[in-house]
Amino acid sequence: MTRVGWIGAGIMGKAMGRNLMKHGFELHLYARHPQKVQDIVAEGAILHDSIASCVRACDVVITMDADLQDSPDEIPELYRMITEEGYDLVSGWKQKRYDPLSKTIPTKLFNATARKVSGIHNLHDFNCGLKAYRNKVVKHIEVYGDMHRYIPYLAKNAGFTRIGEKVVKHQARKYGTTKFGLDRFVNGYLDLATLWFTNKFGIKPMHFFGLLGSLMFLLGFVAVIIVGASKLYAMHAGHHYILVTDSPYFYMSLTMMILGTQLFLTGFLGELIVRNSNRRNEYEIEQELNL
Repeated sequence: MTRVGWIGAGIMGKAMGRNLMKHGFELHLYARHPQKVQDIVAEGAILHDSIASCVRACDVVITMDADLQDSPDEIPELYRMITEEGYDLVSGWKQKRYDPLSKTIPTKLFNATARKVSGIHNLHDFNCGLKAYRNKVVKHIEVYGDMHRYIPYLAKNAGFTRIGEKVVKHQARKYGTTKFGLDRFVNGYLDLATLWFTNKFGIKPMHFFGLLGSLMFLLGFVAVIIVGASKLYAMHAGHHYILVTDSPYFYMSLTMMILGTQLFLTGFLGELIVRNSNRRNEYEIEQELNL
């Protein structure tokens, strides 16, 4: 019997859960108010005391928005793509949207940037709430803050590269209002930059801070030499000259050298933190061959 985990059981949730049980699925359920779902538990649903427990009981995890913009009719095909086609994650693509231009145009720019930075070129809608995951993907990624926008990128960074996409039907919002304002675009790009940096330099911070600090220190050092040499040349040629300490370029050069030193030391501190981390030698092992 196929197990289905169900998180949240309001008026719609109960009806859909009962329909699943009617068609032979084993329903695992989590609800914030257990007393409100005792009727469906009495009908055979298995109640869990946490979302994590509910997820562990199932092989495939499917998420969707609760404002009825996503259609539950998409679930069987998403499930099939995970179980039969071997995808680790399948993301919905709202190819035809019923949102205002003030939302669709920034969304297109956001998705284009996310594709370029993440390297997942086959996804057109990173932020679509309708997604399906293999169970092990959910166990091995950590979502916090607003990182839900980049779950495919998080999955890729964790080693799950079989990521697919399915065109899904988008419906006009029937209930509720959006919880995100214009700040989501600023925060979204900052979060994307954070993921890119931690993925590329998370275990080798000296490669970033050390290189940047060395270049800045070198430029400042060369600039100081030029400032000093310019004064010596002017003195030797009998031209008018000013004191080195009266030149703004001298202080700009010193500032560059100081910043370069600080960046270099930041790289050292980063390396010390990484090397003393308890998890620095932990690796995700997909399969042991026992050769």
